[in-house]
Amino acid sequence: MKKLTVLLGLSLIMFSQAAIAQVSGDEIKLLRQQIEMLTNRLDELEKQNQQLVQTVEQSSQQAAAGSEAAVDAKIEEAVTEQVTEKMAAVSWAERIRWKGDFRYRYENIDQEGRDGRNRSRIRARTNLEADLSPTLQVGVGLATGGDDPVSSNQTIGGGGSSKDVKIDLAYFDWSGIENTHIVGGKYKNFLVRPAKKGLRWDGDWRPEGLGVIWDNDFVFAQALGTWLEGDSRNGTEFAWAIQGGFNFKTGDFGKLKVGAGYSVFNIAGRTPLFGEPDDFYGNTFVENPISEELEFAFDYRNWEAFAEWKIDKFTLFGNYTVNEKADDNDTGYLFGVKYGSAKGKGTWDATYFYEKLEADATVGLLSDSDFGGGGTDAKGHVLSGTYAFHKNWNFKATYFINKIRLASGNPRDYDRLMLDLAFKFN
Repeated sequence: MKKLTVLLGLSLIMFSQAAIAQVSGDEIKLLRQQIEMLTNRLDELEKQNQQLVQTVEQSSQQAAAGSEAAVDAKIEEAVTEQVTEKMAAVSWAERIRWKGDFRYRYENIDQEGRDGRNRSRIRARTNLEADLSPTLQVGVGLATGGDDPVSSNQTIGGGGSSKDVKIDLAYFDWSGIENTHIVGGKYKNFLVRPAKKGLRWDGDWRPEGLGVIWDNDFVFAQALGTWLEGDSRNGTEFAWAIQGGFNFKTGDFGKLKVGAGYSVFNIAGRTPLFGEPDDFYGNTFVENPISEELEFAFDYRNWEAFAEWKIDKFTLFGNYTVNEKADDNDTGYLFGVKYGSAKGKGTWDATYFYEKLEADATVGLLSDSDFGGGGTDAKGHVLSGTYAFHKNWNFKATYFINKIRLASGNPRDYDRLMLDLAFKFN
């Protein structure tokens, strides 16, 4: 562009010199003005050309940079996706818990009027829990044993035959309200059992229905509803229980839990809830004059009170209940003491309690399945001791010195020794 400008300038100068004699001064002046304008225009075009070159170069650089940025973005996106997937997998694994336990038991039963009995039994339980959200948990558990609602024990033998496994738990637990849990399905019994003793509720009983727990560490209240029969074709039967109380922290005087409860099992006129036609687990029954079937004689509407006081290494505990619908034999109670805690390697505990459970004091099917052979209409002493070889492995010995069939007026001795090796994993 510069060469073109120079040539044009020289040509114009030569032309102007050749024609200078033939033109007037005014014409020369006009011609110079035109040359000046042309020169300015050429300069302007030169500037525009330079700007265009710069623009093209910048566009090329931006395009290259944009292409590089796009590649970087895709790489970052791919890496982020892989990291997210791995983190999700880790997160999901952290939100799932698998735990369970296994127990091997040898027991000797000496019941007056019957031959002595020795047997070995196993119990295995496993439970899978998953956190679907910060406030929602779902669990499914399996256990050995048949369909007994208060026992997961399985007697071994039978030539090495396969053993039954059942659905032990299947529940949800929602905690979206402060200090509150709402559970549903087949879930662990959360009702207070002082020192985990089964005056009214065996430890293996799983309610089937809905439950609500509210606890702010000082005051607690809880309720559950359970279907004894949930199909209307078979005649629905529903039972419920409520409890409430206080947790006192008394400093040097330990921790004290006290409370009371009420439950309703309207089963008068109903055949046995489980087992054979004459299995009432100590409860009073009558014969229906029309069907000639055996039926419960009473409903079970129970008031109860309970307390558990932990001070230093001692735990004092007690439980009392009365069935307001029974005519007689309507009361049950237990009280005892525990020393120590077998939770870590080399630790141990020892427990003693006395219990009396009259025939219609509570629903016999759901009470402790070991005391007095299971059910109501029994009284006596229980001693036990536990030694922990490891936090997840212990040995326990329990001895029952009981009297059974109290309502008959002719009680019989019932002695039972249980030796347990228990293991747990989580």
